[in-house]
Amino acid sequence: MDQRDEFWWRHGIFYQVYPPSFQDSDADGVGDIRGIIDRLPYLLQLGVDALWLSPIFPSPMADFGYDIADYTGIDPLFGTMEDFDALISAAHASGLKVILDLVPNHTSDQHPWFAESRSSRDNPKRDWYIWRDPLPDGGVPNNWLSEFGGSAWEHDATTGQYYYHAFLAQQPDLNWRNPAVREAIYDVMRFWLRKGVDGFRVDVIWHLIKDAEFRDNPPNPHFREGRPPHERILTQYSTDQPEVHDVIAQMRRVTDEFEARILIGEIYLPLHRLVAYYGNDLGGAQMPFNFALLSTLWSARSIETIIADYERALPAGAWPNWVLGNHDRPRVASRVGPDQARVAAMLLLTLRGTPTLYYGDEIGMHQVAIAPDQVRDPFEKNVPGLGVGRDGCRTPMQWSAADNAGFSTATPWLPVPDDFIHENVVNLEADARSILSLYRALIKLRKELPQLVSGDYLPIAAEGDLLLYRRQSEGKAVVIALNLGAEPVSMASDAAGLDGEILLSTFLDRQGEKIEGVLDLRGNEGAIIAK
Repeated sequence: MDQRDEFWWRHGIFYQVYPPSFQDSDADGVGDIRGIIDRLPYLLQLGVDALWLSPIFPSPMADFGYDIADYTGIDPLFGTMEDFDALISAAHASGLKVILDLVPNHTSDQHPWFAESRSSRDNPKRDWYIWRDPLPDGGVPNNWLSEFGGSAWEHDATTGQYYYHAFLAQQPDLNWRNPAVREAIYDVMRFWLRKGVDGFRVDVIWHLIKDAEFRDNPPNPHFREGRPPHERILTQYSTDQPEVHDVIAQMRRVTDEFEARILIGEIYLPLHRLVAYYGNDLGGAQMPFNFALLSTLWSARSIETIIADYERALPAGAWPNWVLGNHDRPRVASRVGPDQARVAAMLLLTLRGTPTLYYGDEIGMHQVAIAPDQVRDPFEKNVPGLGVGRDGCRTPMQWSAADNAGFSTATPWLPVPDDFIHENVVNLEADARSILSLYRALIKLRKELPQLVSGDYLPIAAEGDLLLYRRQSEGKAVVIALNLGAEPVSMASDAAGLDGEILLSTFLDRQGEKIEGVLDLRGNEGAIIAK
């Protein structure tokens, strides 16, 4: 990949690495930077273009790195700054980009900034965080709730005020209305950009600005028992405030100081609100992450509607993107089932827009059941019994049938499932029809066909479990036909314009087959047809 290509992210494929679980190089049971370097050849063979690394900064690990104690260091658990420099060098030499997680909404309570802020009410950094007086009865300032359970306000006995934390009490929120906070984070961004990182995925970017009046959030009329307790209220005043877009525009200007960099936003919002994060005149995030496929009903009509709504909502000139899995959501193979996981792969890699893969999805890793005594996720510990734990999608990468799936010679920080003996990279590489072989074939085909990257998306009317669309560019087209059901489907191909030659089936066994008059798909099968 051309390192100077300003729009590389439009035709690139992103791959999220969760560092503790990718590859352990020093036998402590936790993945590290050297392990990632060792596995770069695998990623090159897979065909991805950019690595996004979840946090590797110094942290007490209350939330596994999303509680940062030093924004410009490397946690010894993952290695050294020299290791990171070596990763950047090796990745760039191979044509791979490197994206870092930026976590600007909150720090660790062990960060020196917070130590100063909580030391006294008149400390110069007091206003770097969000402090409020108790109510007259001594109660919390408002009804805002932590996403990890309980009130979002923590009382500080030393100064007699409460500080706000959208997540753990060990993760106090920064005050993004303070210009000094903004400049400090922008300097952090410049530090890593000078080191050669190719951009940032900004954690919970829609949380950065809170209501200036700290009004109570309204109740959620659609709350259901059995859901996490923070969903009892709507985050009307604690997230997605209008002023956040000024902050994002400033962040974008920082990345634009450097050549060919990208700003990605983590945003869990409905599509019509998500697209505002592209910014006025597209001066916001180049890719506000579109998570619609993570929570939709897995049916042809639901997905068809989501695609149409998203395409319709995109501002002029905005570039779409799609995500099937990440470190916070159950594995796609468990959400849709192992058979449909192949169809999901074809969907992800043939839709218009940049795809993001989550490590292990390409080998069909499933959600792992975690025994109570092995739970590491603070969300699960704080809100037990609701199945909200994220450990099950963060288990070690299954490289081989060796001990601990080839991830480590020590006991891993999270367990590997019993199926790693068969479901691992080595075995799946040897199987020409495995899901790993499918991912590689899809990525290869995507790189060969411009219409799959830059072509228009044109829906084709279909019924039942069949999802049909055309990708068309400069007079050339391919049709994608996906059966989202377990039963075979058959339809007249000439009327729908489906006649042609199969380039790829999700079963990897119909290449070159001619479609004339009738298209037949087996249950759980997808096909790419050249017109």
